[in-house]
Amino acid sequence: MSLTDKQINALKPEAKSRKYFDGGGMYLEVAPSGGKLWRLKYRVNGVEKRISLGAYPEVSLKEARDKAHELRKTVHEGLDPSVERRRARARAARSFEEVGREWFAKEKDNWTAHHRIATESRLTRLIYPRIGAMPIDSLTPPDVLVLCNAVKTSVSVYMARLTRSLCGRVFRYAVTCGYIDSDPSRDLADALPAHRHKPMSALVEPKDIARLLKAIDVYDGDFRTCCALRLLPLLMVRTGELRAAEWAEFDFTDKLWRIPGHKMKMGRDHLVPLSRQAIEILLELKTVTGYGKYLLPGRRSDNRVMSENTVNAALRYMGFAREEMTGHGFRSMASTRLNEMGFRADIIEKQLAHEQDNSVRKVYNRAEYLDERRDMLQKWADYLDFLRVI
Repeated sequence: MSLTDKQINALKPEAKSRKYFDGGGMYLEVAPSGGKLWRLKYRVNGVEKRISLGAYPEVSLKEARDKAHELRKTVHEGLDPSVERRRARARAARSFEEVGREWFAKEKDNWTAHHRIATESRLTRLIYPRIGAMPIDSLTPPDVLVLCNAVKTSVSVYMARLTRSLCGRVFRYAVTCGYIDSDPSRDLADALPAHRHKPMSALVEPKDIARLLKAIDVYDGDFRTCCALRLLPLLMVRTGELRAAEWAEFDFTDKLWRIPGHKMKMGRDHLVPLSRQAIEILLELKTVTGYGKYLLPGRRSDNRVMSENTVNAALRYMGFAREEMTGHGFRSMASTRLNEMGFRADIIEKQLAHEQDNSVRKVYNRAEYLDERRDMLQKWADYLDFLRVI
């Protein structure tokens, strides 16, 4: 027999909770305290379950019946209303940035320092400003495509494809957490043009290198950026390796920078001999940033490293186009000239920390050719000084 409002208002609490059924599994439970709570009893895969519909009189008899009707439809569709409710609560007001930061915090300890820094930079610089504030369950494939096309226009096709991939990792994490039902970036791979790998742009002719070095010497930007630009030609390291450098890795007595393997692309420890010119720059930099962990901390926080785009932005400001010179191009510049200067290819490749083709040579210790590399980098630094005055 169905309940009526008159019956419900007349119900009195008893020593124990008592149930009054309305039909279809819905009932009103009256607690000893006098509270009246609507509930629905249902079965999923043969298991009996219950779910709350709200308290009376805040939820009227009609409203409770309407809720029960909708939940029974959910059960009929093969879904568990309790599970769906938990998912809905998990999704509520969670922005893409909130979920992205949650995913990053969970995964970051599994990555190398370089990958961790690059991933965080891409999230905070390219993705969050555009879609970070949007509820993650509201994002659609067109939303993600608009983001990727904006990155393609402002940065590159390659970075646009990386952006789609990175968004996909956050979306798939959200799926496993019940925040969303599917990854909206999944079907966008063919919507972006294929990336065609090009050699890193670099200046390799002496007159062009001289022009670059002179521009760096008069560059009036941030002091840390100036130091990065002065160090990159001397050290032959990747920009990410220099950005992640810590003062504790530098031995000024042995004149060595010891880069731990987890920061290197190939995963192996790497030694960088320090020329006299490099040490002078480092000591100058130490008076400014030596109190902290990183050689090149970011502008906003000493606990974060310089942005991955800082060096390239400075090069653009000085008038060097992307097709002409990049931060990574300092390595190509050194490699090309050092080969022309007659240094052995083995020494150059070792200093560039490139993978060796010979599997036997891979097991050689990390100090291989160290004396020759010291000599090479000092002569290279002296050659750069010569180009500055010609």
